[in-house]
Amino acid sequence: MVWLTEGTWQACADAAREFGGEITLLHVVDVDTEAALSGSAGLLGRVTGADPGELLAAAERRLVDAATERLGREVETLTLRGRPEREVVTACAGADLLILARDGDRSRLGPRSLGHRTRFVVDHAPCRILLVWPDGPPGIASIP
Repeated sequence: MVWLTEGTWQACADAAREFGGEITLLHVVDVDTEAALSGSAGLLGRVTGADPGELLAAAERRLVDAATERLGREVETLTLRGRPEREVVTACAGADLLILARDGDRSRLGPRSLGHRTRFVVDHAPCRILLVWPDGPPGIASIP
């Protein structure tokens, strides 16, 4: 299972290339983001001419298609709606391995290199985890 997020999907797809077997690309649209875009003047500004749900679905398709192309092989895809951290943990129930990327402070080693959703998944995933640095790890001197 490869958890694709907008800021780190490339590193996860690259890491997945090293493994054989079946690969499932997982993307979760956060229902809070969807709600923030809804209404005549959502929290993220006015969205005119298109349904916010359709805009998010189109962005999701582009992301999943780009990851599939980067992998260069057949993959399964799983797209969900909900609280991302909980959806990812649930989706991993039958997986052998989850590949995900650090999404916090990438300038130094340490616990802040994980965002709160990623920390939740790392702490609760019911399978093995491969945690990758999106841009390569910072040096050992970056430890606070």
